[in-house]
Amino acid sequence: MRKRSLSIAAAVATILTGYVAVAQSSASAADGLLSAGRPATASSTESAAFPASNAVDGNPGTRWSSAFSDPQWLQVDLGATATVSSVVLNWEAAYAKTFDLQVSANGSSWTTVKANVAGTGGRQSVAVTGSGRYVRMQSTARATQWGVSLTEFEIYGNGGGTAPPPTIPPGAVRVAEFLADCPFSHRLPDDPIVFPKMPGASHMHSFFGSTVTNANSTVDDLFNANSNCNPSIDKSSYWIPTFYNNNVPVEPTTGVFYYLGEGVSDALIAQTQPLPYGLRIVAGNAKATGPNDNTISRWSCLHAGEVGSSHDFVTCPAGTMLESYLDFPHCWDGRNLDSPDHKSHMAYPVNNACPASHPVVVPKLRQVMRYPVNGNTAGFRLASGAGYTMHGDFFNAWPEAEMARRVTDCIRIIVKCGANGRP
Repeated sequence: MRKRSLSIAAAVATILTGYVAVAQSSASAADGLLSAGRPATASSTESAAFPASNAVDGNPGTRWSSAFSDPQWLQVDLGATATVSSVVLNWEAAYAKTFDLQVSANGSSWTTVKANVAGTGGRQSVAVTGSGRYVRMQSTARATQWGVSLTEFEIYGNGGGTAPPPTIPPGAVRVAEFLADCPFSHRLPDDPIVFPKMPGASHMHSFFGSTVTNANSTVDDLFNANSNCNPSIDKSSYWIPTFYNNNVPVEPTTGVFYYLGEGVSDALIAQTQPLPYGLRIVAGNAKATGPNDNTISRWSCLHAGEVGSSHDFVTCPAGTMLESYLDFPHCWDGRNLDSPDHKSHMAYPVNNACPASHPVVVPKLRQVMRYPVNGNTAGFRLASGAGYTMHGDFFNAWPEAEMARRVTDCIRIIVKCGANGRP
């Protein structure tokens, strides 16, 4: 797989124009978006991570990408005959140098409605006149050495079929959630977010998920390596400061990472966007000097709720375990996969909504760690210091199509899913 990153420019262009329901160009404002959620097929895909369906899912963080050859095509079945007035193409960095736009009544005999269009990259709107059930973009020449790649392929006009509404399974638990259960993998004094390419520069960390994470790791390194998560398709890396009891490292029995739709209104949960591939987030405060420096992480006791919770370690009764909870921010600025402080590109909701500076709702990651210790806390410490310095790092390497599916099937319709992403 080639080295690649999310096309930030393409993502910004789409996000700033709004989500699917309102993402119409001025040239097509009078007509409806016909392609959202419709069946899409393509001549080829770069890999299973970049299917044709990504181009009609309304998510600027996913994309269809073709094989590295000419020609290539992408087509959408509108469900019924439609009169097409414009086509909007949101190109990733790999775009078509020239392409044709075609329509068809049956998906086999094609009529070209716009020939030899010069690709511009970015967001490109093309006015057309034609009718058909199927619309195709036929790339005749690539602009780069890679294939051609679209984050969105939008067809505007009148007619077509109605996209089926999401189905809530009978008996589904109405909680917006899916999860990954990832055991401890390894320890290293590395941090590929805060100290990239600087082995040994960090305090000791305990890593979960990807089995290869080190100071030099990139998102593609994670994507192409093994993961110990359930589901194993989650190639992300998660890490925390190592916990010590009397200077002996103690690892959690497992790390559970919940992806949640909460903290915002139900209307905004329905607009949740997948976490973009390559996103990096740090939550908590590793440099906290007291409990009041950190209101995000908390400690409690498993099966001993009467103990309550605290930002610092708590004394758990015999037969219970010490547990740590940490919620990551889930409002994204829509532009950056990281920021200098590794936090500013993300924000927490305010009054059940995301702030205007961070308008994109993504699933909230909740990190839950359970340690097989209890009793006196005098010997407890983290590699970063006291209990209130608890923090977590997340490097997203979920396959884009899989992340998008889980957001659609679990988060947006408020359904509790298991590790397999199913109710």
